[in-house]
Amino acid sequence: MSKVSRRNFSAICGVAAVTVPAFVTELLRADPLGVPPGIQLYTVAADLQKDVPGTLEALSKIGYKNVETAGFAGLTAKEFAKALSSAGLHCPSCHLRFSTADPSPLFDDAHSVGAQFVVSSILTAQPAGSPLTDFMKALSALTLDDFKKTAELANQIGAKAKQAGLQYAYHNHNFEFKDQGSGKIGYDVLLSETDPDLVKFEVDCGWMTVAGKNPVDYFKRYPNRFRMIHVKDFLPGPSTTDLLGANRPTGTELGKGHIDYRPIFAVARLAGIEYYFSEQEPPIVGMTALEAAKVNYEYMHAIKTA
Repeated sequence: MSKVSRRNFSAICGVAAVTVPAFVTELLRADPLGVPPGIQLYTVAADLQKDVPGTLEALSKIGYKNVETAGFAGLTAKEFAKALSSAGLHCPSCHLRFSTADPSPLFDDAHSVGAQFVVSSILTAQPAGSPLTDFMKALSALTLDDFKKTAELANQIGAKAKQAGLQYAYHNHNFEFKDQGSGKIGYDVLLSETDPDLVKFEVDCGWMTVAGKNPVDYFKRYPNRFRMIHVKDFLPGPSTTDLLGANRPTGTELGKGHIDYRPIFAVARLAGIEYYFSEQEPPIVGMTALEAAKVNYEYMHAIKTA
C-alpha cells in the first residue's frame, strides 16, 4: 500500500464524519494483535541448511516479518544476523540449548541476532542421556519432584538472562501435562515454582491442545506469565502426553487440522502475548516446507481480532 499524505487520506475517506471504507478497515485489522505473523524457523530447517539467504528472502516475500531461530544453520550468529537483515526480517526470539552451566555464549548469540527472548525448546534438570530416543522416553517418566527441579533450573537461567538484558521463556511440548495423580501436572508446577519476573512462557498451543488442555484457560488462570505462542496444527486424533508414542499426532498446515485459533487470538493480547510464530511438525506432505509456510501465513494473516 503506497504512502499517502494526511490530506490525501482524508480525501480518500471523505469528510471526517464519513464511515471509513471497508477495505481500509480490513487493512487496519489485518494480522492478529496488530503484529505481523512470525515463523519458527524449525519449519524450514532443511531449506536453511541448503540456502540461508534464499530461504529467508522467500519467507520475507511470503509476508513474514518476525522469525524465531532454532540454531543458525551452520553459520555464526553474526553471520545469520546479516542474512536476516538483508531479508528484512526481525528476530525477537531464539530457541537455545541450555546444556551447560554457563549460558553466556548463548546470550551473546541472542544479542547478535537482536533477540529479546531466549527460549528452551525442552528443559529438564534430568541428564539428557543417549541416544535421543531414550531421553525422549524419559520425559514421560518425569515426576512432580523432577518438575520442581526443572523449575529451579529455569529460575537460575532466568536470573542469568536478566543480568544479560534478556528474558528467558519456557516452551512446552505435551509431556508436561501428564496427570501425576489427583489432577496434578508438571506444567502447573513450573508455573507456580518459577519467579514470574525471571521466567515467562511460550505456549506451544498445538502440543498443549493434543495433551487435552486449552491455552485460553491458562491465559486466564495465569495472567502476565505468557509472552509468545506457537501456532501449530495437528490432524484429529486422541489426546496424548507421550511425545514419541504410538499416538503421536500428525502435524499439518494451519486450518487443515482440528485446532481453531480464533478464540486463542481473541484473548491473547489481554494475556500479554507479544509475538506469535507458526510452526509445523514434520514430515510435511504434499508440498514443500516453504509452500506450507505460505499456507500457514495466510491462515494467521486472515484472523481478525478486536
